[in-house]
Order: sequence, then structure tokens, then C-alpha cells
Amino acid sequence: MSTVKAYNNLVEATNDLMKRGYTANLSLEGDTIDDKDKGIHMTADDFEIDEFYRFEGASNPSDMSIVYAVTSRKYNLKGILINAYGTYANSSESAIQAKLHHHQVSHKLHGEDRPAV
Repeated sequence: MSTVKAYNNLVEATNDLMKRGYTANLSLEGDTIDDKDKGIHMTADDFEIDEFYRFEGASNPSDMSIVYAVTSRKYNLKGILINAYGTYANSSESAIQAKLHHHQVSHKLHGEDRPAV
């Protein structure tokens, strides 16, 4: 696993991730994460979350986003997914949402408390 970096804002994070090869522009579409440029629709089993960063809007704390660095060996791509959380979050119960949330929570746990992946 790579060293996690600290970023001041969402733009700084996405720019650095792009420089590191995360070039696909991904979007959350219900039960899939999509690369619309390539016509790819990934299910929860098709990708891994390499890193994630949470940001709050400077002027509006309800303007909150998470930037995910995502890799798919199946589709040979690395990309960035930006997703809202808090007030504007998608309340979907999909497997994708569960995976995104689980990854956030599991990395906050220590050693033996962390679930096996």
C-alpha cells in the first residue's frame, strides 16, 4: 500500500492522483461505478479502493465530498470517483455504497479490529 498523503482541498487531491495515473473520470451510477468514456460499468467485485480523502466545503460544512482512488485489474484502469457524503449523500443500499463505506470505516480501525479483506 502506498503512503497516504494529506491534501488541503479536493482539487489538490484530484490533481495529484491524476499525476499518479488515476486518469479515468468515474461516476457512481446506482449499483455500478462507471467510466462513461470507455463504456465500462464496474460492480463491487470489479475494483479496489487504493486511497480515499474526505473534504468539507470551506464556506459550507454541508458541502462534503470524498475522493476515491480506484483501480480495476479486470478493466485495466485507474480512476477517480468523487462522491458526496453528509447532507447530499446518496442513501443507496447498493453493494457499491456498502464497499465504499466499509473501506472508510475499516481503515479507521486498529490492527486486530480491522476486518479481513
